[in-house]
Amino acid sequence: MSEYVVGLTGGIASGKSTVGREFERLGVVVVDADLAAREAVAPGSPGLAALIERFGVEVLDATGALDRAAMRRRVFGDPEARRALEAIVHPRVREAMRQACRAAPGPYAVAMIPLLAEAGREAYPWLQRVLVIDVPTDVQRARLMLRDGIDAGLAQRMLDAQASRAQRLAIADDVLVNDGNPLALAGHVAALDRRYRSLATV
Repeated sequence: MSEYVVGLTGGIASGKSTVGREFERLGVVVVDADLAAREAVAPGSPGLAALIERFGVEVLDATGALDRAAMRRRVFGDPEARRALEAIVHPRVREAMRQACRAAPGPYAVAMIPLLAEAGREAYPWLQRVLVIDVPTDVQRARLMLRDGIDAGLAQRMLDAQASRAQRLAIADDVLVNDGNPLALAGHVAALDRRYRSLATV
């Protein structure tokens, strides 16, 4: 059982998944909020039933699974609908992550939460520390353009839609600068792993 949980966050294209894989390579369980969100509304789940009750069967695809594109269209530009969606999904995701982290073997677990700064640290009171993956904005924009095959304007709009770099750094206990050197990254994660193992056993 891991009572000590580290929240891992960072902006889009900051390298969260890469850092998560480094922790996993060191034997640490990493619980992914994106995966938990998919499972929270999987076919047959109470989460999907609640979405159907609130939004109707038109949010389902031909197989009976959630049609994510239809759901996005439904809540886009409709703050009330978006809040209703979040009220159904987010509590289920947080509780599933909390339970998965607690059940993890080892002295600590990592909860990978892309929108931690947007939700606020108070939304996850069971986190002992927050690790922010920090990237210079120009590097982040260039990675996003390369990864998604988009132009600079769209990349900037995607960055602007998220919490700012300053907002993320404001909630950080630890900051890992991921500016593109994979050897340095592995060393930084190993040092953080040693620190977290020590803190978790105090």
